[in-house]
Amino acid sequence: MAQKIARIQDVAREAGVSTATVSRALSNPELLTEATRQTVFAAIRSTGYRVNRAARNLRTQQAGAILVLVPNLDNPFFSQILAGISAEFGSRDYSVLIADTKDHTTGGKHVVDYFLDAQIDGMICLDGAISSEELQLFEDNGVSGKIVFACEWVQDGALPSVRSDNLHGAQLAVRHLYDLGHRKIAHITGPQENVLTHARREGMMAERTRLELPAREEWIIRGDFSLESGRMAGQRILAMNDRPTAVFCASDQVAFGLISTLTANGLRVPEDISVVGFDDIELSEFYVPALTTIRQDRRALGARAVSLLLECLEASTASQAIAAEPVIVDVELVVRASAAAPNC
Repeated sequence: MAQKIARIQDVAREAGVSTATVSRALSNPELLTEATRQTVFAAIRSTGYRVNRAARNLRTQQAGAILVLVPNLDNPFFSQILAGISAEFGSRDYSVLIADTKDHTTGGKHVVDYFLDAQIDGMICLDGAISSEELQLFEDNGVSGKIVFACEWVQDGALPSVRSDNLHGAQLAVRHLYDLGHRKIAHITGPQENVLTHARREGMMAERTRLELPAREEWIIRGDFSLESGRMAGQRILAMNDRPTAVFCASDQVAFGLISTLTANGLRVPEDISVVGFDDIELSEFYVPALTTIRQDRRALGARAVSLLLECLEASTASQAIAAEPVIVDVELVVRASAAAPNC
């Protein structure tokens, strides 16, 4: 026999309150006393009552869903940001939709359609490669006030964002190598047009200047945050007549590719060359040698992005605007085994 589906009347009967009180507990719990809230929620659990989200969303004219754009789901860096977003939405009445922008099939027109077709209420964008044309499309269709950036952002863009203190993180990395005794410090960058690349390179250059470190053009090596770019950078370093004694990499993945190539060609890390990464993804602690790196609080990035987006949605409903001043999340240096004093 099929199990009977619990109705709101069943909850009210179990709790000994009116159906209006049950509805209020679900939509505006702050209007009830703690004792009444607890009684109603206990009755909901007891009866197995489930909110009809489709009917509620139809009444409130909300989709009950948030879209998250991720530049590359293959990259393990994004896992903890997505975990932070999911955890923060776990206690709220929103579903989370995730789209990978790596193959460029989720462009600005698709995003606008999601909004106009009432499939989403807002968007968190982890991809800073959104074009100015796409931003203008969001503005023209009145949805830009429902979008925030997290981790990456659009340079000179007006949309709110949550980001790590990338500049300070790069300074911490260079300073740590300097304090160990290194003076010949190379840097492997991220993709040329990426905002994270510019912020981390700016921090590295500023600290190098402050510490009066020697600079060679060949010690700045272009990468793209990938294992392969770390491998290629390693080949370039091996071919140098005047090799650096330490390398600051713009991502942990780059550092892994670099260490693998150096080790395969007879150089020891950190005895012959020290390596520092950026991100502190899960593998960093277990890599051999364990990677010294700059830790981003990725779960906090996700959680703060949710809070900021909800502020934007509330402001949008009230026809207000949220300031575009970025929310900055602190970073920290994590000292492990891949960096040591120079062997000279």
